[in-house]
Amino acid sequence: FNVYPKEIEEALDAMPGVTESAVIGVPHPDFGEAVVAVITTSAAPVEAELIASLATRLAKFKVPKRIIIAEELPRNAMGKVQKADLRKRHAGLFAVK
Repeated sequence: FNVYPKEIEEALDAMPGVTESAVIGVPHPDFGEAVVAVITTSAAPVEAELIASLATRLAKFKVPKRIIIAEELPRNAMGKVQKADLRKRHAGLFAVK
């Protein structure tokens, strides 16, 4: 399925406590690739609550499998979020141990 990150980012950014978000795909042993969101926050939202809320707004395949809280999102000199860097950082998130 095609997932458009912007749609998920807009839903996340509209949630209370979420300052900014970036949605990426990372390798997953069962799905091939899984949707993961990395967020910055002004509060301490609970991952399970955010996912449950998104499940009421988005199709099941678009809901992030994990939401990671970061202090800040990596940016290039132009201020654009570096999603490739986020994918590298979290590539082993679902690795089979």
